[in-house]
Amino acid sequence: MKQLIVRLCAIAAILVTTTTAHAAGNAGAGVGLFSRCAICHSNSKGGPNKLGPNLFGVVGRKAGTYPGFSYSAAMQHAGFAWTAAKLNDYLANPQKVVPGNDMPFAGIPDAGQRAHIVAYLATLK
Repeated sequence: MKQLIVRLCAIAAILVTTTTAHAAGNAGAGVGLFSRCAICHSNSKGGPNKLGPNLFGVVGRKAGTYPGFSYSAAMQHAGFAWTAAKLNDYLANPQKVVPGNDMPFAGIPDAGQRAHIVAYLATLK
């Protein structure tokens, strides 16, 4: 019985580690996936706003505050800062996270792809 419990604990530890590693994403993989975002967003320090705001430094930034971008009222009043978790949720379903925002994007259903993009965004400091 004791061996069974030890084995189950080991399996649980492996599963938690695998899930955590997957959730963290891979910034290198996110670089390529960001091309989907680059159609509307720049990602360089001091870069211009495009159809969407510049995403350099987005992690930790209060939503709706990048200088010079004309945000929707919904985004201006979102009342949160962009954390990795919030970006993940937003990339999954922008309208669910900020109802009434102007981003014409249905979302990225693949959790792994979102994790990679968020990991990449976190490097833009």
